[in-house]
Amino acid sequence: MIYTVTLNPSIDYIVEVDDFHLDHLNRVDRESKFPGGKGINVSRVLNTIDIQSIALGFLGGFTGQFIQQTLESEGIHTDFVNVEEDSRINIKLKTGQETEINGQGPALTEQNIQDLIQKLDVLQEGDMLVLAGSIPPSLPKTFYSDLTKKYSKRSVKVVVDAGGPVLAEVLQDKPFLVKPNHHELSELFGVTIRTAEEIIPYGKKVVEMGAQNVIVSMAGEGALLFTNGKVYSATVPKGQVVNSVGAGDSLVAGFIGTYSKEQDFIKAFQVAVATGSATAFSRDLATKEKIDSLLDQVIVKELSQ
Repeated sequence: MIYTVTLNPSIDYIVEVDDFHLDHLNRVDRESKFPGGKGINVSRVLNTIDIQSIALGFLGGFTGQFIQQTLESEGIHTDFVNVEEDSRINIKLKTGQETEINGQGPALTEQNIQDLIQKLDVLQEGDMLVLAGSIPPSLPKTFYSDLTKKYSKRSVKVVVDAGGPVLAEVLQDKPFLVKPNHHELSELFGVTIRTAEEIIPYGKKVVEMGAQNVIVSMAGEGALLFTNGKVYSATVPKGQVVNSVGAGDSLVAGFIGTYSKEQDFIKAFQVAVATGSATAFSRDLATKEKIDSLLDQVIVKELSQ
């Protein structure tokens, strides 16, 4: 089973204003709202490609009820910890440019934290655990590292999608997969990376530091996979980017969902890139039909080293 953890879920409220003026009353031309959070996005896309998962994390208040009800209406299994304060609302304001305003989220008690850890204790060998997104201030900064260490020892495949110090810290605990983008990779090593060629030595270093598999995404420039001592590149399908939110989460879902079925890293990488692109070309997350339509455009090749 695949378990996804979203520590600070949200309602993503997407507002489009065609003629926006600061310091004036503006009227919305189009609006939509979706359950948000990186782990939740992974569960939603896994559901789209017919892979079951269980979504965990913390939810509270009327916003938390909306998130849980929406996920369950889509057929996604949930096992969230209920907290006292409301889950947050994140505003995505589209005016020709894109502006994000993210809520803080609820404060978590020590009992909330222990309740989540207890729910995760059902994980066993062969399961996958996806840890995605930022760690709230109420939790220790080592939370992902602690979980990675604990469950890797049980032969659980732990996937970590986080940047900054969190990424650096989990590598020693040998996660199954990490997915930094080229900006996060630059930050990790204190360098500037602009091309795929410049990514390769640093992607290899991430493997040397402990990651079993590494995907480095480069937005419209494609992606690289580091696995089993080899490096693979993938082209990106052509299309108009409509929505950048959730593309990276979709890539993760495409990879782990396909790998869980076929145990084939190359096929999983191809589906991953198609899935990320399908979300980028859609108003919400990827659909199965969109993924299938893009798959043949993703060409994976091994790079000579």
